[in-house]
Amino acid sequence: MALDLYAGIPVADYPAALKWYERLLGCPPTYVASDTEAVWELAEHRSLAVEHRPEHAGHSLHTIFVDDFDERVARIAERGLEPAGRETYGNGVRKATYRDPDGNEIGFGGAPL
Repeated sequence: MALDLYAGIPVADYPAALKWYERLLGCPPTYVASDTEAVWELAEHRSLAVEHRPEHAGHSLHTIFVDDFDERVARIAERGLEPAGRETYGNGVRKATYRDPDGNEIGFGGAPL
């Protein structure tokens, strides 16, 4: 079964959000879809889009599972962002949650140590 994912994040201040997500993800958008939407392709057919939609800003919750959890969290810290929270679940899975300026939550999850 093929799986494609296009996850949207509504934001109020589009220029500020672009800067914040570039710091979080470590690169500029893969492409700019319009004057109000930018897209990062995280993996083939799996994208994260930031869109200027102030009436919906701050209500997004996404978790991205990565195989380089510790390294990724460290690289994000080098770019000046720290997680708003960290969790370790009963099965050992770890999660670092970041909040953008609107309050949208983007988490990175990683396998147990």
